[in-house]
Amino acid sequence: MQNSDQLSSSQAHQVAEVLTEALPYIQRFIGKTIVVKFGGNAMTDEKLQNSFARDVVLMKLVGMNPIVVHGGGPQIGELLNRLNIKSNFVDGMRVTDSETMDVVEMVLGATVNKQIVSLINQNGGQAIGITGKDGNLIRAKKLEVTRKTPDLNASEIIDIGHVGEVRYIDRSVIDVLVNSHFIPVIAPIGVGEDGASYNINADLVAGKIAEVLQAEKLMLLTNVSGLLDKEGNVLTGLTTNRVDELIADGTIYGGMLPKITCALDAVKSGVGSSHIIDGRVEHAVLLEIFTDTGVGTLITNNG
Repeated sequence: MQNSDQLSSSQAHQVAEVLTEALPYIQRFIGKTIVVKFGGNAMTDEKLQNSFARDVVLMKLVGMNPIVVHGGGPQIGELLNRLNIKSNFVDGMRVTDSETMDVVEMVLGATVNKQIVSLINQNGGQAIGITGKDGNLIRAKKLEVTRKTPDLNASEIIDIGHVGEVRYIDRSVIDVLVNSHFIPVIAPIGVGEDGASYNINADLVAGKIAEVLQAEKLMLLTNVSGLLDKEGNVLTGLTTNRVDELIADGTIYGGMLPKITCALDAVKSGVGSSHIIDGRVEHAVLLEIFTDTGVGTLITNNG
């Protein structure tokens, strides 16, 4: 008689098929670095949080080197609202004065970062959380935003405060953690030459880290199924040349443009491939790495 906890023969066969399909991918990516930007629904849904954590732990257990970079925009916005601090945005970027930057550091560097570390540890991994300020990992500079002023037909520089861009990544900080068999979890806060803190877009940080480490893959979790064509179909297997064409003809526009540009720049700078994947799908990271079909858009430099 079969125990109710045992797999049926059909279920066991399905498990065996999954493992067989995954095996060549595991063999191919042993020792490879995979940079994953964690954000969107995957960060706020408890089931998705745990499936992501298990994905990262399994990657490490089979010999890969996952690096997690996370955002936290909704969590920052929520705390600012509770503190009655008004949020202003310029071109989608939060204007970050000193008071707002204090909140950003508190949310990203403490609350969100440590929640992700705990999730990974609870699921059998060994994670350590850091910000870009630790060990001067992320050297930053102030991001300058310019806008055209129609009346003067000239560019106007807009000060958006402590919003930065990456000037330099010190990979030795990450290497120490990876070589000690820890999973780094990185908050996208950089430090300027004057010691000031800067809030940096997490996609950009993930892309720059992938470039510096010459990672095998850069994976950006999103709240959409991938890059869509004009009919709403998911595009995948794209070359960098094809992505450039899609930007030129207007297929890629709006909020997806910065994310695709980040993915594109990484591949052009030597990263093996970039992936825009649907973080709303359980185990999206494993499905994209270990299966033939995947759950998003793949960009490579081939062809």
